[in-house]
Amino acid sequence: MLLRAPAKLNLTLEVLDRLDDGYHRIRSVMVPIALWDEIAVEGTADAGAFIARPGELGNESNLVVRAMDVGGVDRAHLRVTLNKGIPMGAGLGGGSSDAAAILLAVRDGRLAGGAAQPWPAVARSLGSDVPFFLAGGPALVEATGERVTPAGSAPPWWALVAMPHESIATAEAYELLDQARRSAPRVRGSRLESRSIRALEALQRADFAALTSLLGNDFQEPICAAHPAIAEAALALESAAGRPAILTGSGAALFVLFEQENAARAAAARLAGVYGETFVAALTDDGSWR
Repeated sequence: MLLRAPAKLNLTLEVLDRLDDGYHRIRSVMVPIALWDEIAVEGTADAGAFIARPGELGNESNLVVRAMDVGGVDRAHLRVTLNKGIPMGAGLGGGSSDAAAILLAVRDGRLAGGAAQPWPAVARSLGSDVPFFLAGGPALVEATGERVTPAGSAPPWWALVAMPHESIATAEAYELLDQARRSAPRVRGSRLESRSIRALEALQRADFAALTSLLGNDFQEPICAAHPAIAEAALALESAAGRPAILTGSGAALFVLFEQENAARAAAARLAGVYGETFVAALTDDGSWR
């Protein structure tokens, strides 16, 4: 069995209040893109094995292994091979998507597991982005990741994604944002005034102009202030694409949306040689909404 796990982009990412347990509530419009990790699962007469490429991911803390364990999968005679196509430490959700791909395979009966479970809660126990990937397409994500509202089919748009030669730990991103807000507190507004709610509606209408005017990420300003290489990458991507580059997740990857593939690839060509990793990928979904 071959499972494909897509990357994601945060079209919006609003970081709301900090809870007593240290987590932050968020509100974000997320979309999967056609940039993939692949997980091959096969039976073997020998003892089971987990093989990861790159090799440093091949340990028991990997989210693929953890998802199989919480899903009740007996790994004793399974050979599981993870091939990473999604850059690590980029804010593209690769590990979370890998975990969700395993949970979906168990839920749908493609992979033998334990008894039926409340899958969103199981997914959230593995990470805040994992529940999103159970939705099968674009979605509004709220609370600490567990509240997911599917948004239907993905419009036929494209993203140019650039990965600067730098990575950001999620904990560092939150600390930078918290520091910035101690000197300039966030202005609170109603949920209906939220950038994410308005972006969700624009996405569902496939209103490209309205959506691109609403893109934004609360982490971007403090991260760019602390990491000049990311700020420089954002400027280079903006120059190549003709519109602002947006951070995804807590970074360090940046993206620009396009209505047409040829425009995205032309912008990517203008970036050639500036950054080692650039990707052009379509917005995608699992087809269940079509």
